[in-house]
Amino acid sequence: MKFLLIIPTHNEEKNILFTLKSLYEQTFKDFFCVIVNDGSKDNTQKVVEEFIGDHKKFKMLNLEASTHEPGAKVVRTFNKGLESVDLKDFDIICKFDADIIFPPNYLAKINQVYESNSKAGMVSGIVKIQKSIFEKSLALDFKDEKHQWQFENLSSKNHVRGPIKSYRRECFLDMNGLRAVLGWDNIDVMLAKKNDWEVITIKDLWVKHLRPTAFQYKNQKAEKLGEYFYNIGLNLPLTIISSGKSAFKNKSFAEFYTTMKSFLKQKGEKSLSKEEIKFIRKLRWSEMRKNWM
Repeated sequence: MKFLLIIPTHNEEKNILFTLKSLYEQTFKDFFCVIVNDGSKDNTQKVVEEFIGDHKKFKMLNLEASTHEPGAKVVRTFNKGLESVDLKDFDIICKFDADIIFPPNYLAKINQVYESNSKAGMVSGIVKIQKSIFEKSLALDFKDEKHQWQFENLSSKNHVRGPIKSYRRECFLDMNGLRAVLGWDNIDVMLAKKNDWEVITIKDLWVKHLRPTAFQYKNQKAEKLGEYFYNIGLNLPLTIISSGKSAFKNKSFAEFYTTMKSFLKQKGEKSLSKEEIKFIRKLRWSEMRKNWM
């Protein structure tokens, strides 16, 4: 199988070289990588261009800086990378972040799942973050004998995380690509399931995430949660229950109030069809019933 790797990047001069080196060192070589530079103001472009050199497996697109919109920005940048190639030439499409270090066997392991399971639509490893000082000399070492890396506990180990997405081309097309909204990286999972594709994580295959996910939004978490519930098409009862569960977990009534207020003020046109929303609501009710039983 041939892999297309697309890496949206913005101001990642400190991290992207680790990402590119770890991809260059992959044991699986049948891939092509497009780095999409979304108007970086630092030395990202220079760092990437110096790395690429004569490496024919890598190319770079330089864009004007786009408007900052959580979720939408990264998907639109990713789509620019898609537009620069012919998807018919590839079997697997990957959206990788520019601050990830991959073990040498990462693509080989992912490929193995796709080859052995024709229903695998999305596949990834799991994401770990550093719990101590990052030692550059150990960047490509995954033995972790010093126990410096821990699971990034933002979702379960069954969820294919946003920084390391991969899709079988047919699954990607069935989903009609990625939706440029906050929550795209949960919407894609639900749409893959809607189209009868399996979503698989390899629990013993992990990557290093150099920056914790959405750390810049932690103070806006409740507000973004309301926007997310709107984007995935939840109705009022589902939103009340989902908001209540999150607020109860965090022991914060203020979070519940903020989430609901954010949800109720959303007026934008949804990116999902009525059929997709109907499926997602049914899926959410089903998942809730399983948790209650």
